[in-house]
Amino acid sequence: MVCRSALCVTRNALIQTPASRSSSQHRDTRKVQTRGQQLSMNRFKTSKYKNTTPKIPKKDGWIANVRGGSFSSQGNHIKSSCSLVAFNTDQAGGGMVGLSSVNAASDGKWTVTQISCHADLVTDMDFSPFDDYLLATCSADETVKLWRVCDPDQEQPSNAEVTLSAADGRLEIVLFHPAASGLLAVASARGVQVWDVSRDAALTVLEQHEDQLQGLAWKEDGSLLASSCKDKKLRLFDPRAQPSAVQCVQGHQGNRDSRILWVKDDNFLTTGFNQMRQQEVRLWDSRKLSSSLSSLSLATSNATLIPLFDPDSGLLIVSGNGESVIDCFEVNSNEPFLSQVSHCLTDVSTRGVALVPKLALDVSCCEVLHLMQLTDNFIVPISYQVPRKAGQDFHADLYPDTVGQTPAMTAEDWWKGENKQVERVSLHPSKRPKPAAPSAQETKPKDLPRGKSKEEASTSSSPLSTPSSSAAPSRSPSSTSGLSSGFLPSPSPSQSSRAIHSMLGPSSKFRHIQGAILHRDTHITNLRGLHLTTPGECDGFCANGQRVAVPLAIAGGQIAVFELSQPGKLPDTALPTIQNSVNVADFCWDPFDTHKLVVAGDDAKIRVWQIPKEGLTETLTEPECILRGHTEKIYSIKFHPHASGLLASSSYDLTVRLWNLEMGEEVKRLSGHQDQIFGMAWSPDGKLLATVCKDGKVRLYDPRKSTLPIQEGPGPEGQRGARVVWVCDGKYLLVSGFDSRSERQLYLFSAESLASGSVASAPADVSPSTLIPFYDLDTSVLILTGKGDTRVYIYEIVPEAPYFMECSSFHSSEPHKGLCFLPKAECDVRDVEVARAIRLGKTTIEPVAFRVPRVKKEFFQDDVFPETAVWWKASLTAAAWLSGSNGQHHKISLRPKDMTPVSEAPKEAPVRKYLPSSVYLEEKTDEQKKEELLSAMVAKLGNREDPLPQESYEGVDEDEWDD
Repeated sequence: MVCRSALCVTRNALIQTPASRSSSQHRDTRKVQTRGQQLSMNRFKTSKYKNTTPKIPKKDGWIANVRGGSFSSQGNHIKSSCSLVAFNTDQAGGGMVGLSSVNAASDGKWTVTQISCHADLVTDMDFSPFDDYLLATCSADETVKLWRVCDPDQEQPSNAEVTLSAADGRLEIVLFHPAASGLLAVASARGVQVWDVSRDAALTVLEQHEDQLQGLAWKEDGSLLASSCKDKKLRLFDPRAQPSAVQCVQGHQGNRDSRILWVKDDNFLTTGFNQMRQQEVRLWDSRKLSSSLSSLSLATSNATLIPLFDPDSGLLIVSGNGESVIDCFEVNSNEPFLSQVSHCLTDVSTRGVALVPKLALDVSCCEVLHLMQLTDNFIVPISYQVPRKAGQDFHADLYPDTVGQTPAMTAEDWWKGENKQVERVSLHPSKRPKPAAPSAQETKPKDLPRGKSKEEASTSSSPLSTPSSSAAPSRSPSSTSGLSSGFLPSPSPSQSSRAIHSMLGPSSKFRHIQGAILHRDTHITNLRGLHLTTPGECDGFCANGQRVAVPLAIAGGQIAVFELSQPGKLPDTALPTIQNSVNVADFCWDPFDTHKLVVAGDDAKIRVWQIPKEGLTETLTEPECILRGHTEKIYSIKFHPHASGLLASSSYDLTVRLWNLEMGEEVKRLSGHQDQIFGMAWSPDGKLLATVCKDGKVRLYDPRKSTLPIQEGPGPEGQRGARVVWVCDGKYLLVSGFDSRSERQLYLFSAESLASGSVASAPADVSPSTLIPFYDLDTSVLILTGKGDTRVYIYEIVPEAPYFMECSSFHSSEPHKGLCFLPKAECDVRDVEVARAIRLGKTTIEPVAFRVPRVKKEFFQDDVFPETAVWWKASLTAAAWLSGSNGQHHKISLRPKDMTPVSEAPKEAPVRKYLPSSVYLEEKTDEQKKEELLSAMVAKLGNREDPLPQESYEGVDEDEWDD
């Protein structure tokens, strides 16, 4: 009975199942249809931005005089504020940042200037979202600097207002917080730090990434940080909650660079490569990171995609680094998530791209995006416009309220847990924020502690001020609590720059010096078999104004000699050489005889060679003379700066000996050294000889009065090598050596009191090679580099604090064996070339020019070219000097006869950039307008009393008419 009942129930259920199943299918079908209709509606829903068109101006509307750097870094290479655009430049090896204005001047032209920012490559930069003139830069030199920049036609600051020492290796990315003032995120190769610029240490250091960090982005409200990494993972951080990632997910499958960018609300976007090596764009929801919301594959290319996003319009710009294609997409919150708006093919390849902030858009022409494209030689402004009737009505549907320039909170408030949104402002021309007027009330500067930079060695804090932003809401200092951008308001950028200038002291006129390798036509190429392991005391090679001597890795200490007047490719056949029969320890040209080469060998002998006037055409085996006296291997040799034929040599026998080459004999022997002699240098007047020794001492000799040192003081602690050179008219000794941690350092000693130790020092970097110094007496410019380095350091040395005034560095693309400097007469003064060197590469000899950028090059720059001493001509003989005489070089002017000194140039009257406001504001009366209109009509019709044209025609007499 139970079984039958159960069977009945089961049967009834089976009978009813088809009906219920049909009803269920019907409901599911309706759901699918509804979802399909929604997708269809979304897919075919008309977007107001769908016809957005990029407008590229003609070439005369591009920003010229740009030298876009092609350096490898994780930054976008160009950033923009409402007023200024900053970009990477290849000048000074990438240590400088170019600066121009967003809009052209009244004449349609742009002014481009440079700021010497770092001692190494500038890897990234960012403008404060609350201050158009506050720029942050980070560099491979492991520092972040904040700059109070000015308009490009004004003098730019020489020193940073704040320097943060992240001390985490090469820095790659710097980003201002989008809502809090004075807050930065700084990314190194694998780590991220968050800094409050008013503190000496980072607020937090996030967990290290497992591989190279490639992208970093703040969420729009500043609550989260997102990163992309070479390990193909995407990470989300809450910096205030914990240093480790709160979420981590697999990103793009390709091995090449990726980038990350927050878009709307909880969504972020990444660019990278898929497994097929195609460029790929992915959209993600941070709440559901198991998979991406949408994926879009582009072209097969190696170019890294740089994404830019406008949250107001939802428009996404994607451009490949090194490509000439710029794509525009619209990002939607529903399917289709990514829809293409435009595909733009530009005339030049992209080095970097940046979006101009919305407050700078020209709404009169329906401009919805303003893009700055950095190329090798130009910045191309590209305007994205919606094709509508422009110039009359404000199209409010295209321009929702956008974020303003007033910070929502301070860095301290954010760190304590506050989350506030930046107040939004209207883009309507009549409702836009007005520029803040300078306050009559003086605000007391606020001192902010900072990490000390080289240029700020004497101060640990400094008042920082912020100019009124052109787009900031008009508020009194009290209403903003003086915390806009973390700094206090000031009347203008130029006044702030002058205040900082007076506070930090003088800046070098050579701070923007630029090194450049001359044209390939001047190179000597195809060098083979160079000897690359000369002793540390040897400069590696030597040059004078006519020829270069280079050691070869051939048995017998052979040296090749090349004529600078005969550039080009060397033959593959064997070259004539100088055969010394022993390994070469050091060698140098006679400064007063361009044909005489002196070579010190491992056999403790010095050989003097005479090169034929026509150059080395055959192998030389017999020297002109051989100097014997040292009992052990020689370290180095130096000619006297005034006396002809007077040579100093140092040796392993711990002596320094003076030689008279004319007599071929030793004339003095100096002692007192306890260890290896690293370097020696004659004073500019030739009276004294300075040495630096491995025993940690710097010694000063007066060879004509005593064979023992007359002064002795502590030198560099490191024992890896050192060099010494006289600076500041012989008042100081500069020693390049190593500290106790084997880091390269520069030390400055007073020549009058060596025993008191160094008066100043400056760190360089970590490298095993000793920095070889060259000092220009005319300009006080010191140029240093080491064998095997790619970087050349440049300083101006002054006899008072700060002593070391760092200038722009010069970087070469490959390691060099060293630099040898030529006489000042070889410089091209018309191009403001203050020094010329010969650079020895692995297979080339290249001239390098060091120039000071000047505007009025048609004038002779007599402030950087004083009369120069003719140090390539002797002023007395060796015998005369030994007998007590002192010589002095006569001086000559380098000014060409057809050039006027810039000090005598006529003064130009200042030119107004804009017409006075009275021209535009002056109202004319109705009578004046009528009078002007009547005058214009009369002028167009001409004078009524003038005869009509037909009156001058000749007619026919009456009697000539036929009846």
